[in-house]
Amino acid sequence: MNRASAAAEAANPDIVARPDRTIVLVGMMGVGKTTIGKRLAHRLGMDFIDADAEIEKAAGYTIPEIFEKFGEAQFRDGERRVIARLLKDQPAHVLAAGGGAFNDPDTRALVAERAISVWLRADLDILARRVARRNNRPLLEGGDIEAKLAALMEVRAPIYELAELHVDTSDGEPDDSVDALVQKLEAGGYMKVYACRP
Repeated sequence: MNRASAAAEAANPDIVARPDRTIVLVGMMGVGKTTIGKRLAHRLGMDFIDADAEIEKAAGYTIPEIFEKFGEAQFRDGERRVIARLLKDQPAHVLAAGGGAFNDPDTRALVAERAISVWLRADLDILARRVARRNNRPLLEGGDIEAKLAALMEVRAPIYELAELHVDTSDGEPDDSVDALVQKLEAGGYMKVYACRP
């Protein structure tokens, strides 16, 4: 936020600043895209959308069921189409993308054109601890979770690096990550001033 918008906000509490484009959160499973995304959306007065939930709604199956019945390629195709629809049809919002979504070149190009991409990253041991709490991750089934995560991270990290902003979620609470991200949005000139009147 620049000085003028900060001054305007201080003078009038009905004025808020937020991006005028969708914020797409990318990163490994367990990094906190949903938790941080919900809090960020609340902080900025934007809607939050979870891409995986939208895929499940569109398909009529859970993510594990889609993988089991149709395979990963079919899931990725549905994921690409759902994210494209959300970016084209929805007003600016906070979007938590699935862990592999940003790897798709078409999705990445559309995000670059229409949104602000943010890589939420965390250390491998922290990710392994977080994802071990849930058993709905098809790509981690059977075998050593940390080894599977490490293999996925090796492939995905260079692509996540292409995101416009990076925030480390390894330490602190989710609100600390939200604070860091809002600061990066402000410093990068992404925030626009809006007058909010009930």
